[in-house]
Amino acid sequence: MAKTSVWIHAVWGTKKRDRVLLSDQRAIICRHIIQNAQEKGFYVDMVDGYLDHLHCLMILKPGWTIAKQMQMIKGESAYWINKNKLLEQKLEWADGYFAASVSMGKLDIVRNYILHQEAHHRKCSFEEAYAQFIASLELDEG
Repeated sequence: MAKTSVWIHAVWGTKKRDRVLLSDQRAIICRHIIQNAQEKGFYVDMVDGYLDHLHCLMILKPGWTIAKQMQMIKGESAYWINKNKLLEQKLEWADGYFAASVSMGKLDIVRNYILHQEAHHRKCSFEEAYAQFIASLELDEG
């Protein structure tokens, strides 16, 4: 059996940036994502976000790509949310996502960042925060 420790910080949003992830429902969704990941054999450390997006800190399952793991999280959670009529309207996640590896020494920083999303986004929008974050990285857009 393969043993890996590839930590990923992933971020994805609602389609059209719909602000539908109210605090109570978001907490239920986040708990479900963690529980479902456990059932599927991969580890999600934490999930939280704001009205229009979620952040997830997780370990990449051996043999899986980030794309496969994100499809498992996004696709299954949207299906579950809609099947259980958790939100007043049908939830659709946006097509894309952001994912970056996280070094062991930075895990607590990422956890703290995810934990304080509501306070963070009272000061700036998702778009502003995302632009600042991307500008701070040297990413290959390929």
